[in-house]
Amino acid sequence: MSTETHRVSRLILTGFMGAGKSTVGGILAQELGWRFVDLDHVIEASSQRTVAEIFREFGEAEFRERERQAVQQLSCEEHMVLALGGGTIEDESTRTQLTQSPGNCLIFLDAPLPELLARCTVGGKTRPLLASAESPEARHHRRLPHYRAAHLTVNTAGLTPREVADQVLERVSLEWLIEARER
Repeated sequence: MSTETHRVSRLILTGFMGAGKSTVGGILAQELGWRFVDLDHVIEASSQRTVAEIFREFGEAEFRERERQAVQQLSCEEHMVLALGGGTIEDESTRTQLTQSPGNCLIFLDAPLPELLARCTVGGKTRPLLASAESPEARHHRRLPHYRAAHLTVNTAGLTPREVADQVLERVSLEWLIEARER
């Protein structure tokens, strides 16, 4: 039995809109002394357009392609906390890269859909996909199996972002240590 642990160099947060990926990601990065990256901000900077503008002008398929390329570019970064967009995980090649790249720990931030949607109404901004023809329920149902492919799942229901970050740090330490010892 080996006591060697996995070397985690990237914490990657996935989950439906409203899961707290960006907020929790910022806390985790600060706690670890790592760089925080919000994938949507990377795409906006490289496109010189907002996510909403990309969706409106080019459609979701083009946005997902830009997302895939951004994930690929970031896949070699060390000491990074990455907050994905809610749909990033739907692309099979991206999902494979996220789950199988050495150093990645993909974490699903989960909560009941009504709570997630309630979090999306804060601040008066409308998420682009809330205005789409597909219902949030159908979109969430379609994505859920992909979210569950993550290395770890942390239930965020009723927790503050700080409490979620603490749980992530505890679970990453415990789960990855246990897995390494079982090899």
